[in-house]
Formats: sequence, C-alpha cells, structure tokens
Amino acid sequence: MDNNNFRNFNFNNPNSNYGQRPPSPLDGIKRFFTGKSMLSILIIINIAVFLIISLFSLYCVLFKINQHHFGDSGPTILGYWLAVPSNIELLLQRPWSVFTYMFLHENLWHLFFNMLMLYFGGVIFNEYLGSKKLLITYIFGGLTGAAFYIAAYNYFPAFETVVPVSTAMGASASVLAIVVAIAAYIPDYKVRLFLIGQIKFKWIAVAFVIMDLLSIKEQDNSGGHLSHLGGAFFGLVYILALKKGLVTKQLFNPLKKLFKRKPKMKATYSPKKPVTDDQYYYNKKLHQQKIDSILDKIKKSGYESLSKEDKELLFKESKK
Repeated sequence: MDNNNFRNFNFNNPNSNYGQRPPSPLDGIKRFFTGKSMLSILIIINIAVFLIISLFSLYCVLFKINQHHFGDSGPTILGYWLAVPSNIELLLQRPWSVFTYMFLHENLWHLFFNMLMLYFGGVIFNEYLGSKKLLITYIFGGLTGAAFYIAAYNYFPAFETVVPVSTAMGASASVLAIVVAIAAYIPDYKVRLFLIGQIKFKWIAVAFVIMDLLSIKEQDNSGGHLSHLGGAFFGLVYILALKKGLVTKQLFNPLKKLFKRKPKMKATYSPKKPVTDDQYYYNKKLHQQKIDSILDKIKKSGYESLSKEDKELLFKESKK
C-alpha cells in the first residue's frame, strides 16, 4: 500500500472506500437525471421535444421534403403547430401553442443555453423555494411571456407587417422568470462566474433584463426578447406577492392537480358485525323457504322452469 492509499484507508471500516474510484462528473449527471426532480423533468422534456423535431427534420432532408412552413425559411412544419403565433386568428386555431412553445427549440445552441441557464438558476431556486414553486414559475412565466409577445405585436405599429407570419418558441421566458424570481428572493446570493469572479445574483438578473430591453429594436428576434421580459415580469411579481403573503395554495391548485400523481387504489377491510342467534335462525328460515319454493316449482313445472339464480342456489345447496 503506497502512502496516498495509506492516508485514504479507513481503519475503522476497512471495506469502506479502499479501491473505489472517486465520483466523476458523469456520475453527477446520471444522478441528476435519474433523481426525477422537477428540474430534471423540465430539462428532459425540452431535450425530448428537440430530438423529435430534429429526427423529423432529418426525415424531411433524406426524402427531399420541404420541412419549412413558409417557403425555405421560418419554423418547420412541426414548429409551426407548436410555436405560439402573434396573429390572434392563428392563435385561436391552435390555443395549445401558448403552452407548447415554452418547450420548443429548433436550434441546438438555443436549447443548450436555455437548459444551462435553467439548471443554473433552477438548482438555486429549488434549494430555497422548492420544486412546486419552480414548476409554477416555469409554466406561468412562459404563459406571461407569450401574453407580452402577443400583446406587443398587436399593439405597436412597428410589428404590423410581421404579425401574420411571426411565431415565438423556446424556454427563455420561463427560464428568465426563474432567474429573476430567485434573484428577487435572495438578491445578495453570490455566485462565482468564470473570468469575473464572485457576483451577486441580482446583478445577473438585471443584466439579462437590460440586454433584452436593448435588443427589442433588433427586428429578427423582437418577439423573443418581449417574451423574455414577460417571464421576468412574472418572476418578480410572483416573488413579491409571495413575500407579502398574497399567494395562497388554492391559487395554483389546478396546476398542482395536473402534475399530481393519482394515488393507487388501496383495499380496506371493514369487519362484519357479529350475527346474533335470532338473526342467524331468521336467515336460515328464509333460506329454507327459498329452497322449498324452488322444489315446489320443479314439482309443478319441471326443472327447466327454474331461473338461472334458482339453479345456482339449488346447485350450491346440493354441494353441502
């Protein structure tokens, strides 16, 4: 045994850790995705939807099928039906899109950055506020982001020419809702960033909000930045209301019921009350009267005149 192994050896429990390799980053990733936490479930859903979209895109490429809904650009056919449109008429045709868009990505780097930020903010959020509030913030942050995007595109004249063809997709609004929410809850929480060092979490959230505000003028993704601001708005309002006690459990009960597992059926045993002597003899008398009436029916009309219940009762009686 060399000196390093000698120092790591546990003399109280010789079989405890000698010869075992230290945990690797892959072990941590495996534990995270097999732990079935709400955060891991949200990330898995986003990745699964991306893989389905990518496989469909590959199918279209191999069979030379035009996979884009608007000519050779824009969202794919699947993306068109899952992304949220700014046009009210199209939204009424696919109302589910206000929910599905927050799990939809058609670009790998878009997915990677959103999932990285979701994990980064979600771990801290989950530590202080729990998985139920994480789910509430993700879903309602995404819905508020969609509302901001649709309202802005139908109100501001700058977007009137693109309303018929504009759609939004991605988890960014939901992710920013989580980041802003936890920043509002613990603003002085410090994290260490590469090349920057320690920084308070509130400044990270502020930086994201400012970048989205300044990027609205970029016509290529104005809708995305507007939806991000909607998510940030919900995250801030939700935490402020939570701190003031304005948020009750009953407010989000429908969402909790949607994701709550149904309890398995449980058999219960309720003991029968003891039968008294009088009840016993009374039941016996009724049973005998039933047998006598069946025998009389056979005597008068034959065995075939008996009902199915009469035959079964007579058969059981003959076995005694």
